[in-house]
Amino acid sequence: MGSAVERTEEHVREYLIYRGFTSTLKHLDSDIKADKEKGFRVDKIIDQLQQFVQNFDLFGLKEYWLYLDRRLFCRLEDVYRSTVNKLRTSLYRYYIINTVQRGNLEKTQEFFQKQALELQGQAEWRDWFILPFIPAPEQNPTFSPYFSRQWADTFLVSLHNFLSVLFQVLPQPVLLSFDAEVQKATSLTEENEQLRQLVFALQTESRDQRDRDEMVHHKLPVYVQNMDRLGDTELDLVSSQRAVSTGTTPSRNFFSTFLPQGRRTPVKPPQITAGTSPGQVAVGRKDPPTIPASTSEPATSQSQQATTQSTNQPTNQRHKRIQDHEKERKELFSKPPSQTLEKKGEAAEVEPAAETSSDTPESPSSNNKSCGGESEGGGLSAEQPFIKLSQEEYGEHHSSIMHCRVDCSGRRVASLDVDGVIKVWSFNPIMQTKATIMSKSPLLSLEWATKPDRLLLLGSGVGTVRLYDTDAKKNLYEMNIDETHPRILSLACSPSGSSFVCSAAAVSRSGSSDSVPRLPFPVSGQLLLWDTKTVKQQLQFSLEPEPVAINCTAFNHNGNLLVTGAADGVIRLFDMQRYESAMSWRAHDGEVYSVEFSYDENTVFSIGEDGKFIQWNIHRCGVKQSEQVLPQDATGPFVLSGYSGYKQVQVPRGRLFAFDSEGQHVLTCSSTGGLVYRVNTGEQALDSVLSLGGHKAPVVTVDWCSAVDCGTCLTASMDGKIKLSTLLAQKS
Repeated sequence: MGSAVERTEEHVREYLIYRGFTSTLKHLDSDIKADKEKGFRVDKIIDQLQQFVQNFDLFGLKEYWLYLDRRLFCRLEDVYRSTVNKLRTSLYRYYIINTVQRGNLEKTQEFFQKQALELQGQAEWRDWFILPFIPAPEQNPTFSPYFSRQWADTFLVSLHNFLSVLFQVLPQPVLLSFDAEVQKATSLTEENEQLRQLVFALQTESRDQRDRDEMVHHKLPVYVQNMDRLGDTELDLVSSQRAVSTGTTPSRNFFSTFLPQGRRTPVKPPQITAGTSPGQVAVGRKDPPTIPASTSEPATSQSQQATTQSTNQPTNQRHKRIQDHEKERKELFSKPPSQTLEKKGEAAEVEPAAETSSDTPESPSSNNKSCGGESEGGGLSAEQPFIKLSQEEYGEHHSSIMHCRVDCSGRRVASLDVDGVIKVWSFNPIMQTKATIMSKSPLLSLEWATKPDRLLLLGSGVGTVRLYDTDAKKNLYEMNIDETHPRILSLACSPSGSSFVCSAAAVSRSGSSDSVPRLPFPVSGQLLLWDTKTVKQQLQFSLEPEPVAINCTAFNHNGNLLVTGAADGVIRLFDMQRYESAMSWRAHDGEVYSVEFSYDENTVFSIGEDGKFIQWNIHRCGVKQSEQVLPQDATGPFVLSGYSGYKQVQVPRGRLFAFDSEGQHVLTCSSTGGLVYRVNTGEQALDSVLSLGGHKAPVVTVDWCSAVDCGTCLTASMDGKIKLSTLLAQKS
């Protein structure tokens, strides 16, 4: 933050000089010289405090600390007041030890005389009043630790880290985000330049291909090359149908609405006039009889005669001619791949019209064949279900992410890292941090409330659940769950918002370190239902065959069903109207990491420690509908390796997969980003359709926020980076 302030001050100076505000510039320079916050440079603040200590300036030291308290520390929540008091106490002790070490006992006695009224009632200072009267305090067991260099360095580092984190979480003015906006604009400019070069290369390749094709056909015009395979009247018929389709039928392809209309104009068919020579007609017609130049028969009768002749030909030959003509048309109007999709949409509209005019009963099957042939001939691949429009990065976290969830309205995101720092932020229209929550106790779970959606449920590792208001930025309630089961592994709020389910476990499973061995037996746990309004526990669910830790929970759309995945590999389905277990079955070898209802809620999907992604029928207990083995980077445990043998292992905590708005596609984790699969009902459960990418560390949790045709995929990784990939659904 300090570097950003310095650069912003330089920009302000440049602006004032440009505008001629010299008096304002002088006042700015004088205020900067007298700035006690040192431009948010933590190292300069520490140097100023040390200067007061070295100069035995007790009055200046007290005044400077009071200024920091009024300016910065008072903005913190009440839970951090004890930390500020401890730092102040250590600062005063640092001052006293310096006076004793440098032999200035007069300043030592002066400190206790001036601070006696303030310090005599504090228990931590009770033994320190005898310090001036001890001959060798550095050898006294009570005071000897404070005379060591290690204690002084530890205190200065702690104060430095506290101020650094404080400056990061303080709300910043918009002007300080100038550098970030410049970097974003620069990256967008570089990306646009790369895309421009790619388009230029594709256009060059397309022109080279067209030139080679023209050389093969001896530089003849395209419509002349076509006439040895397609009759004049059939060419006229297809072109007229294309003109009608282009003018009256809206395009079904996303890109066609953005292309210039002039570039989609169909090829004008050659007209037979009175001046046309018999030789030219012979080239254009496949049938031997030709029409003399002096014939006065109207053009309509010629068209009817040619149509009758073409109807008598085999149907497959006629479709092949139309298909070949479409291929030649593509070569004539060749464009980059982003525009060839538009021509494919036109062809799909043109061909049914041509088949309708021929009145053949096999038109549906012929149409499918024609489309397939066009795809092969034109070099077009199957249409992707999604187009990745953009990808942004949220980088406010400095450690591995555990949870990343979008609220019910799709307006805000809450993300939790392993250091217990929670960021509440929005991404529409711009990415902006709304609130920062720091917890002294470790946090293990996170969930948005459904009504109102501004509330956030936070589960800790010391048996408490907090209800946090993200708008007011304060805790509403703190609930003590159970001392014997202190670890809150999972939270799920009912769709009505009146209650939430809490999963509590007795001891921890292996966390972010691989030095902790896995327990050979399931961890004891509880599954509790709490009332959100009264903040009281309603009941405790029965877990059969034995109380076990529940890792994941999920409600269906109306809250009548609750599905859970446990550490013993069992999936349990609860009836929330009777508050009892409806069914349970062993789903995985090892723990169940993540469970979700399907879109139609007739099945349940799960991912377990055995690396399997399985779909279960809830109407037939324990019956699999599909199963697929996923790689380890999609199911965990997640491993991040570095230099000098560094290795970090993280057991899954958040969601490992998320569905789109229609439940037809699923987003999973990978080592470089999210992977989107098409969900199938057969033996092959998943078909890969899109790789989002963008990460340099393993992705550990995902979420998918859908709105109309555009959806936002969130992928969070072990390096603290969260990617937001905006997808556009291709509707067929």
